[in-house]
Amino acid sequence: MGGVNDRGRTPTDGLVLAPGGGAAPAAARVLAQARFEVGVLLRNGEQLLVSLVLPALALLVLARTPVGAVVVPASLAGVARIDVVAPGVLGLAVLSTAFTGQAIALGFDRRYGVLRLLATTPLGRSGLLLGRGLAVLAVEALQVVVLGGLALALGWQPLAAGPAALPLLLLALLLGTAAFAALALLLAGSLRAEAVLAVANLAWVLLAGAGLLVPREAAGAAGPLLAALPSAALGDAVRAASLDGVLALGPCAVLLAWAAAAGALVVRTFRWS
Repeated sequence: MGGVNDRGRTPTDGLVLAPGGGAAPAAARVLAQARFEVGVLLRNGEQLLVSLVLPALALLVLARTPVGAVVVPASLAGVARIDVVAPGVLGLAVLSTAFTGQAIALGFDRRYGVLRLLATTPLGRSGLLLGRGLAVLAVEALQVVVLGGLALALGWQPLAAGPAALPLLLLALLLGTAAFAALALLLAGSLRAEAVLAVANLAWVLLAGAGLLVPREAAGAAGPLLAALPSAALGDAVRAASLDGVLALGPCAVLLAWAAAAGALVVRTFRWS
């Protein structure tokens, strides 16, 4: 049996274990969690359907079929349809990943105790949230490349309004990410997983049509009322950046307000289990 030998040493004395038993540095833990989250999302068929397949189908249908005529209001009659559709589809991709996908994933992770378990590891709650945030940004970067490439193939001209259009478009997408990610945390941290699934999917459908894919101007008298929604604010911001090369301050302020309000509620109401 193992124990102290005649020289007073145990079998493990002098044994060097690699890697060591200590926790990895905080940055490495967060990056590892982010890589894990991205891998899970890319291997999940339902997540891919919402994040890439449906936005790509929306882009093709709205750009190449008569159905797409509804997304071009009279004020944009002289603009190529793809130039109106493409920014809205990128906004839809943000809604899909930062809100719908995250809300459902967090809701079921909370139900099965995954969040509570990970919160007790060296990763901690802050590391878990940072890892998920980085994963969302990584997936959104992939969405911009894939959907942007498809839009370019369909004739989209993202720099037609000047060189500032593209960075302003990316800034608007980041603001939309902050707003919708905060709403996803609020939803996932307060409702049962089944309710999160139903509400997140229903909200995806409603918000996609509420000023995101379809500009508010096309909604007629209801258009001004939609301006307060995060979906309409994101739609206005991305189209202003892409079509006019300007930063739409009002819609950006609306997105920041949604992010701040939802974030404050998350701090007070989020339940880890």
